[in-house]
This record gives sequence, C-alpha cells and structure tokens, in this order.
Amino acid sequence: MITRIFSKSKPINLIIVFFIIAIACTVSFFTIQNNTINLNAILNVSALFVGSCFAMLVLNFVSGKNSLTQTNNFEIVLYGLFLLMIPQTTASLKLILANIFLLFSLRRLISLRSQKEVKKKLFDAAFWMSVAALFYSWTVLFFILVPVTIFLYTDSKPRNWLIPLTAILAVLLIAYSVCFLMGYNLVYYVLDGFKISFDFSVYNTPRFLIGLTVLLSFGLWALLFYVKNINLKKKSFRPAFYIIICTLLLSFFILVIAPQKSGSEVLFMFAPLAIIISSYIEIIREKWFKEVFFAILFLTPIIVLFL
Repeated sequence: MITRIFSKSKPINLIIVFFIIAIACTVSFFTIQNNTINLNAILNVSALFVGSCFAMLVLNFVSGKNSLTQTNNFEIVLYGLFLLMIPQTTASLKLILANIFLLFSLRRLISLRSQKEVKKKLFDAAFWMSVAALFYSWTVLFFILVPVTIFLYTDSKPRNWLIPLTAILAVLLIAYSVCFLMGYNLVYYVLDGFKISFDFSVYNTPRFLIGLTVLLSFGLWALLFYVKNINLKKKSFRPAFYIIICTLLLSFFILVIAPQKSGSEVLFMFAPLAIIISSYIEIIREKWFKEVFFAILFLTPIIVLFL
C-alpha cells in the first residue's frame, strides 16, 4: 500500500518528493501568479525549486539526526505534499530562504541535547535566526525558542544568555555595513516588516481553504497524540519535542499577524507539522486507518489542483 512506499528511507522517495515540489513551484508561478513562460521565468522557478528542495533536505537531516521521527521518509513526502496543497508557499524566495535559515537554527538548538559545544550552538542558532529575520521580519518571534531551549537543555548560566545576543549584534553589524555601502536604510527595511494585518480575504478561495483546512485539522489531531506521547519518550529526547511544538505555535501566530498575506506565510508551519504528523502516522496500529489517513493527505493536493 501507499504507506509502505515511504515507510523506509529510499532514494526513489527523494525523487518522488522532488517531482512533487517541481509541480508545486510550476503551478504557483505559472498558474496562480499567471506569469508568462520565458527565460527569466524559468530561472525564477528554478531558484524557487532549488530553495524548496534544499529546505526539504535540511528537514530530512534535522529529523533523522535527532530521532524526531523513525527511519522513514514520511516527513519529507508530507513536506512536499504540503507545498503542493498550498502552492503559494513556493512563491516567495525571501520566505523560502528565511525558512531554510530557521531550519538551520532549529538544527543547532535541538542538537544541544548532546551537551557538546553549547556556546557554539547557541551562537549559531541565534545567528541563523537573525539572518532569517532580515528576509522576513516577523521571524524574530522564533527567538523565543532560544530561552526555551536554554531552560530545557542547559544550566542557565548568565553567559549562555549573553551568547545569543552577541550573534544578533554580529548579524546587525554585518547587515548595516552592507546596507550602508549599497545605500539602503536597514532600520526602515526591517521595521517596515513589523506591520500587522488581520485581513484574511486572500485566503477566501476554495483551493486555499480546502488545503488549509485539511492541513490544520490533520495537524491538530496529530498534535494531540504528539503531546500525549511525549512522556513515553526518553527523558533526554523530550525537550526536542517541546521545541517542535513551540515552533508550530509560533509559526501559526506569524500566519495570523502577517502584514501582507499571500499564502506564502503558511510555509513556516510545514516543517513542524511534517514532523508531528509523521510521528502520528508511525504510531497508528490499524493498517486501514493509516492508509486512509495518509491517502487523504496524498490525494488532497491532487484534488486542489483541479479546482
């Protein structure tokens, strides 16, 4: 059945996900945005495709390296299906890059479980978050993960709180220097992105509503079991699961307050949702229910394409 295909990590699964992402990027750029086919358009789509695929590979590495899921490919195929379910998430290269840098940061935070190179990992995490904020201002909310992680993993020494601040300062100095040389106003650029909007009219299309409804409903259902099973995990692994939950909640909050809603802001939810739903699929005992659950997630993007 369909779950067997992705129940083990195989190279063919990566090819399938690459193909799904390629369709999502193509649909978003040429169908939803109504761009004409030319050399510049092909180059733009290629950049969006490469960025989306790279984010998927980083997610695969983070999940596998830190045992967030079992040795399967559910999380990457779900990530690809989410992109196809809401193809607008592949439309903005800035948000794709911000998402990649956030995944870099998440990788460093979760790896603190080993208690090795704590200072370096805290610096790296804050550094990549700061870079992400240059591409999408509201990603500064993810800095909340830093004190949460320090509380969960480290001994909360004062120096551990100061290290992330030095990383933020380093990025600001580099960004200010570059903007000064290029004649840009960094302060205006960053602050302009902190506007808030509750206008959800752009979401009011059958295609988007169906995709988002399936995503949120399945995600919420899986989250209930994800939270329930945290205490069954080894004590050293539990903080990573709390971090994933916090990441999802912050992503949803960004979705709500995003100043210019286009659908692309949903992208930040995909990585934590892919991990959470994958973890749920792994624990479903009834084979028929597992197949139906996964089949709905697999078929929804295909149905949405024809709306």
